[in-house]
Amino acid sequence: MLQSFTRNYEDNSTEAGYQFTFYCDLCHDGYKSSFIESETYKKGKGLRNLSRGAGALGSLLGGRLGHIGYSLERGGDVLAERFHGMNPEWHKEHEKAFEMANNQVRQLFNRCHGCRKWVCDSCYNEDEGLCTECAPRQDVWIAKARAEAMQRNIEEAAENATVWKGKLERKTIVCSNCGKPAGSGKFCNNCGSSLALLICPQCKAENAQGVRFCNNCGSSMTEASKKNCPACGESVSPGAKFCGNCGNKI
Repeated sequence: MLQSFTRNYEDNSTEAGYQFTFYCDLCHDGYKSSFIESETYKKGKGLRNLSRGAGALGSLLGGRLGHIGYSLERGGDVLAERFHGMNPEWHKEHEKAFEMANNQVRQLFNRCHGCRKWVCDSCYNEDEGLCTECAPRQDVWIAKARAEAMQRNIEEAAENATVWKGKLERKTIVCSNCGKPAGSGKFCNNCGSSLALLICPQCKAENAQGVRFCNNCGSSMTEASKKNCPACGESVSPGAKFCGNCGNKI
């Protein structure tokens, strides 16, 4: 029965040879032993080559040599089948190779005196004689704690930061002609009336369509529309700077 220094291993052996992989009990990184070729496989391979050569020679010369080649080839096939079934000689080599692999790879592992696990050098705190799970390295633990604290500080700062100062509001324009929501264009979505703002003739403030008084200075928007030219008496449009009839400056 195979006896390993650790139970965490894998047998990669084949008929052609022996190789094993041993894994760390913490990080599960593995170390593979050197490949050892099977002596029984080498002997069987030579016998198979010999039988094939004798068979080829017998087919050329015929007669008795041909029968000898057939017998050798048949014997080689039987021997190959025995190797495939792992004969006792192969098992002896296998146990010996496993012992050699244990001695070779064991030097790359350390036994934790606390949890009794076998760990690689990366997972072993040599100052304490324990694995890094039982006794984390101080510098690594400090660096990890600082990184976690920094992450928490960043998340708290982001949580309290003001990234937008706008107002969460939406203005709805109501058409002065039909009294329904007009949309955001230049004309009402419902009746097509113009949504252009009126300019107060007194203070030049913008006012919505249909208002009777300026929302900035209180001047009458209706009277302003009936303003006449002081020179010729012709009525002029609100906000006009010159008379359309005589050209006089308003």
